[in-house]
Amino acid sequence: MIRDQAKKPGAPAKAGKSGSEAASKARDVAEAKPAKGVIAVAPPSFRRERALLKQGIWPVAGCDEAGRGPLAGPVVAAAVVLDPKRIPKGLDDSKRLTAEEREALFEKICKTSAFAVAFASPQRIDRDNILRASLWALSRAVRALPEPPKHVFVDGRDRIDVACDCEAVIGGDGLVMSIAAASIVAKVTRDRLMCALAQDCPGYGFEQHKGYAVPEHLAALDRLGPSVHHRSLFAPVVAARQKHQPWTVMPEPDLFAETTVVTSEISVGL
Repeated sequence: MIRDQAKKPGAPAKAGKSGSEAASKARDVAEAKPAKGVIAVAPPSFRRERALLKQGIWPVAGCDEAGRGPLAGPVVAAAVVLDPKRIPKGLDDSKRLTAEEREALFEKICKTSAFAVAFASPQRIDRDNILRASLWALSRAVRALPEPPKHVFVDGRDRIDVACDCEAVIGGDGLVMSIAAASIVAKVTRDRLMCALAQDCPGYGFEQHKGYAVPEHLAALDRLGPSVHHRSLFAPVVAARQKHQPWTVMPEPDLFAETTVVTSEISVGL
């Protein structure tokens, strides 16, 4: 006689369900539960804009930028005022969308909304630093809107210099629908621009990586040196300049170098 090892000695057998039926039920329960580590992310909403609209505050703009991290190309900022009666379906943070979804939504936003785009060139980024250049471009995009907004939502921690109330929303491209729309406009505009720059400067692969520091881009930088579209003060670009254009790189002063201090004796008559 073979004893069922799964049962404790003396435990009564449960009637009515076979082992296969019990296993099937357990499997169904497991499949019904959400997988561990998976978090459901809600799409951005129009709640904040609608609350302001009810108070008579309108137009309300959302703004966002694309291209802070790349080694080449400009930062592109966009500002969007959605039409409450014609909001395109499927708006979301541009990073959650495929390229095809972004392109389709870009066309819908442009047809139904008021929008403006501004650029911060690599030269401005080198001069002002990437944060200041990005905030400057965001401000320019808002000021370029057909009608000045009465309230602005901006993605991130920093408010921008505009002539109305401005509210910074961390993670705003995934929370505020107007910011999500702006993130799509900025991203698609920049991607198209980088594809155009790829034709002007072949060999770097801008059409593929859009200027980000992927291995293919770093290899091209090392092989070809920087182009006029690269941000000359970003570390990988500095390294490429040192190799291909060493005369453009100023040596850093050695703060620990020995220095000779010359002093003179002053005699004071008493």
